[in-house]
Amino acid sequence: MDVTDALVDKIAHLARLDFPETEKTSMKKDLERMIRFVEKLQELDTTGVPPLLHMSDVINNLREDEVKGSVPREEALKNAARHSDRFFLVPKVIKK
Repeated sequence: MDVTDALVDKIAHLARLDFPETEKTSMKKDLERMIRFVEKLQELDTTGVPPLLHMSDVINNLREDEVKGSVPREEALKNAARHSDRFFLVPKVIKK
């Protein structure tokens, strides 16, 4: 796969990256090295190899859920900038 200036510009735009033109050559070389590495990996025969689900065999030690007391509604609403009798009031962020 050829890494062109247009491809570097497109990837930078999609990733919302902004770098000077002087670094474009360096970016192209890095992308070419990454692509060559992936192409080399594709040469491996992975027939019969199960997919990797986790990076290590460590299992999370999770605590048991415990029902605990919570802050009373009046206490929680006390420091809110805006609230009704029962709820926090926040600015509308979704427009229809």
